[in-house]
Amino acid sequence: MKLVFVSNYINHHQIPFCNAMYETLEGSFAFIQTEAVEQERIRMGWKETQDLPYVRLFDQEPEACRRLIQEASVVLFGGTDEERYIEERLEAGKPVVRYSERLYKTGQWKAVSPRGLLKKYHDHTRYGKARVYLLCAGAYVPSDFHIVRAYPGKMYRWGYFTEVRHYDVDQLLENKGWQEEERSVYLLWAARMIHWKHPELAVETARHLREKGIEFHMDLIGDGPLREQTEALTRKYGLESCVRFLGFQAPEKVRDYMEKADIFLFTSDRQEGWGAVANEAMNSGCALVADHMIGAVPYLVKDGVNGYVYEDGNTEELFALTERLAIDRELAGKLGRNAYETITKVWNGENAAARLGELCIRLGLLEEGDFRKKASTGSGAGTETPQDGPCSAAPVISERRMYRLLKGRKCGRDC
Repeated sequence: MKLVFVSNYINHHQIPFCNAMYETLEGSFAFIQTEAVEQERIRMGWKETQDLPYVRLFDQEPEACRRLIQEASVVLFGGTDEERYIEERLEAGKPVVRYSERLYKTGQWKAVSPRGLLKKYHDHTRYGKARVYLLCAGAYVPSDFHIVRAYPGKMYRWGYFTEVRHYDVDQLLENKGWQEEERSVYLLWAARMIHWKHPELAVETARHLREKGIEFHMDLIGDGPLREQTEALTRKYGLESCVRFLGFQAPEKVRDYMEKADIFLFTSDRQEGWGAVANEAMNSGCALVADHMIGAVPYLVKDGVNGYVYEDGNTEELFALTERLAIDRELAGKLGRNAYETITKVWNGENAAARLGELCIRLGLLEEGDFRKKASTGSGAGTETPQDGPCSAAPVISERRMYRLLKGRKCGRDC
C-alpha cells in the first residue's frame, strides 16, 4: 500500500480528497477509520457509514489495519489524539505525514502547562529531525506548533476539501437572491448553535440592516443549545418577517440554500479550527463575511477580492462589511465569482491529492511512478514547491499580526 490515511471517521469534508487520492494512486490507498461517527453529527445529516472501496474499520479488522499502517510507504495521520495507531511506525523511523488543526483553540496561554508541554514533546517536538511532517489544517496551526518547537521547516498548508460543484457561474449569480421576482438580498448563516459559533451575531447583523432600511431576508440553518435564545433575540428585535430558522438540514440541502444566497455570514471565533462551511459557501458563489480568527479564513479569503474579513470581536466591522455587500449586489457578485474560482481552481480535493503526491515525491517518500500523472493547479503547480494553496510552505504568523496582514497593513514591532 502506497498511502494510508488514519483518522477518527470519514465524512463529506474528506471524501473528495480521498476519492482523488484513491484514483491518483490507482487503488493503492486506504482510509482507516478508528471511531464511530458521533450521534450529534448523524442528527445533523452526516452518514453513519460510507460504502467506499478504500475505507477500513479498525474495530472490525484491527490486525489487518495495523499491518497496513506499518507497511505503507506513507501514513497520513490526524483527526484523533490517540497515538497508539502510529507508535510502532514512528519507533521504526518510517515516514508519517500528520495533519492537525490548531493546538490552542481557546488560547495560546495554555502552552505554559508543564503537563501539556510534556505531551507535545512526546507526540511532536522530539520528531524535529525525523521523517515526520505536518499538514496545517488552518492558518494558526504553524504558530501553535512553533511555540512547542515542533516541525521546523516541515509545515505545509492544508485544510478540508468539500465536494466541488461546477456551475455556469453567470447563471449561478443571476439566480441569487430571495424570492423569484424582484429578488432582495439573501443572507445565510449555517452552523451548530453553540457559543463559539455565535448565532446571535447573525441576528445582530439583521437588526443593523433593518435599522439602515435595507430590504433583505436571512436564513439560519442549524440547531443546538443557543437556538431558543437566538430565536428570542429575533423576536425582541421584531425581525420575524425577515429572519427564519430552518433547523438542521442535510449537507446537500445546505448547498442548495447556498446557491441562492448572496452573502454568507461566518461568525465563529478562534475555536473554529478550519470551518469547511467556508469552502462550501465560496464554491456556491457566496460573498463571504468571516471572522479573521477562523482557521480557514487566512488561507481561503483575500480581503476585498473573494470575500471580506472582519476583526474578531469587532461587530461594527461585521455590520459595515455586510451592509456594503447588501447595498452593492454587483460587488457581492464579484466577490462570489472570485470565491468560486478559489475553490474550483485551487482549494479542492483533486488539487490537494495531486499536490500531496508532488510533496511526497519532493520529500523522497514516494517515487514518480507511484502516482498517476495529473498536474495540480494554482500558483506554483508542478514539480516546484507551490507558493500558495495546499502543500505550499505554511508560514509561522503570530495571532497578533494576522489581522493586519489580512488587511494588507504594515506591521511594526508591536504586531
